[in-house]
Amino acid sequence: MGMENHVRDRYTEGATKVVEALCCPVSYDAGLLKILPKEIIDRDYGCGDPSSYVQKGDTVLDLGSGGGKICYMAAQLVGEGGQVIGVDMNDEMLALARKYQDDIAKQLGDDRVVFHKGRIQDLALSLDRVSQYLAENPVTDLASADAFDSWMAAQRAESPMIEDESVDLVISNCVLNLVDDEMKWHMVEEIFRVVKPGGRIAISDIVSDVMVPQELKDDPELWSGCISGAFIESEFIEMFSSVGFTGVAFEKWDEKPWQVVDDIEFRSVTLTATKPLSSVHEEHIEQGHGVIYRGPMAVVEDELGNVFPAGVRIAVSKQVFERLGMAPFADQFIRLAPKNLPEPTIFTASPGTVRHPTETRGGDALQKSGSGCGPTGCC
Repeated sequence: MGMENHVRDRYTEGATKVVEALCCPVSYDAGLLKILPKEIIDRDYGCGDPSSYVQKGDTVLDLGSGGGKICYMAAQLVGEGGQVIGVDMNDEMLALARKYQDDIAKQLGDDRVVFHKGRIQDLALSLDRVSQYLAENPVTDLASADAFDSWMAAQRAESPMIEDESVDLVISNCVLNLVDDEMKWHMVEEIFRVVKPGGRIAISDIVSDVMVPQELKDDPELWSGCISGAFIESEFIEMFSSVGFTGVAFEKWDEKPWQVVDDIEFRSVTLTATKPLSSVHEEHIEQGHGVIYRGPMAVVEDELGNVFPAGVRIAVSKQVFERLGMAPFADQFIRLAPKNLPEPTIFTASPGTVRHPTETRGGDALQKSGSGCGPTGCC
């Protein structure tokens, strides 16, 4: 399991006493901390505050939930009808989080938080269920080992711990870097799997400005200390874009490095992104939609190859039109819909094709929220 055992041991220590080296200084909303016991606050280790991205009614998944601090903060923000799911592999951290679950539920008025034992790179397999299975079906020979493998495959396929497209928001606080390098791609694919179309991610983690050499990666203290397993900052963006997320961006990027090791800067960032409403492989629909990129760049290009010169009415498919109405794009585009939508056909326009004003004249000009303009674009 690579560094996993060392990570588990170090965070087991962190569950029983404060370990300063496991975290960066972070300011949290003091109002959300009032109902949390001091023990949970003191045993929290992170590098950001992804709870600030939680919206009312969300189903939130916290990867590497530890003692439950961010989960219990998020639970106050999702409100009645929302849900928060924490996933962690460390027994002591899970015990700390679950210790106060009933008490916090009473303060909230309902029990909207659940904690699962699992690996964040394998969100389909519950380690609580694995423990139960092995207690009832010990692996003692090749036949029982094969039966165990078959059982795990069935669990992932038929009864996943976190179901496909079931989560509005995935958050994480300085945990993704602890996963072995060979599993990081699969972890990001798992995150994409569980997010609903239109859902979001807000990942706070540590990145390096250049590649970390193998001798640092082989140091268990540096790895479990959230240093040598860090993503390269450009790789962090690329990974989430490659699996299908859109609008992938550094919402936060600390100017001052958290640590400098062997002339490599390690700093805290928060990455945000959205899962598209439709698959990139889906045929795009032509119904006369257009958009105007507001600027200030002379021209921008999205992940699908669409090109948007500033101030020009560009023809887009229905799917792109809908996507550009979502965060983080909505404030950057004016969206133009025809007064009467024509029958849908396959969108075949090449990137950067201009949409003539007469095609959308009289229809809705959907502007960014808070612009002071109504749905027709009149101020």
